[in-house]
Amino acid sequence: MRDLIHGVRLLADGQRWAVRHGRDWRFGMVPALLTLVGYAAALAVLALWGADFVDWATPFADHWTSPWPGLFRGLLTALLFGGGLLLALISFTAVTLLVGQPFYETLAERVDRAEGGAPEPPDRSLWRELWISAVDSLRVLVRVAAFGIVLFAAGFVPFVGQTVVPVAGFCVSGYFLTLELSGVAFQRRDVPILERIRLLRRRLPLALGFGVPLVLAFLVPFVAVVLMPGAVAGATLLARELAPPPLAEPEPEAEPGTDPGGGRGAEGRPDAG
Repeated sequence: MRDLIHGVRLLADGQRWAVRHGRDWRFGMVPALLTLVGYAAALAVLALWGADFVDWATPFADHWTSPWPGLFRGLLTALLFGGGLLLALISFTAVTLLVGQPFYETLAERVDRAEGGAPEPPDRSLWRELWISAVDSLRVLVRVAAFGIVLFAAGFVPFVGQTVVPVAGFCVSGYFLTLELSGVAFQRRDVPILERIRLLRRRLPLALGFGVPLVLAFLVPFVAVVLMPGAVAGATLLARELAPPPLAEPEPEAEPGTDPGGGRGAEGRPDAG
């Protein structure tokens, strides 16, 4: 329970950090806004021309007796738009982080510097960073899809499908959302995706406390745009806790029989003779 509350607190701390740093907040909203506009345009295209596409793709239904062609194509059109909407919801964070990799890399670095002990990022080109982010996001989406299939099938089980499955769905979404958002900070620490999964699984209540409230908030598209910079800042704080920066190496101890003052007396004067 303590980790669950601590996860919520880290999320709130990240949002407070973004509000206190207004320039970084506005800076971090740009990728989310671009992604939102792109998805809105794609969904508008589906809404306007989805029925025409279904008509073109189902010429075999032209010879069916009424009302079956209309019902069949109407169902396919609804499924096409619903599938596009679901894909947009699932992939919004991953695409936003990919589009905004340079933005969020800078934001995570500023959080690290503000908190102290900022790690030295790996010496990689921007294109290499984008490639790693894309591959990691794809691996996360595959896992999300696998869980989604299981939960979809479980949804047909009486009582369980109406009670347990929705709660489990939000928990799974919250965990993977935390995994995606913390990817920027973990990538700066050169922590591979499988190690990130292990770290978050070990502190599962912490990941859920951070991610589940965000899942609920991200159901409102514009809210996701406003909260994204603070979410990345909070995920950086979370990554610092799970993979803290290395401590400064202690100074070497003096050899036995030598003067630790480097040949100086107790008062800092050079030894005579």
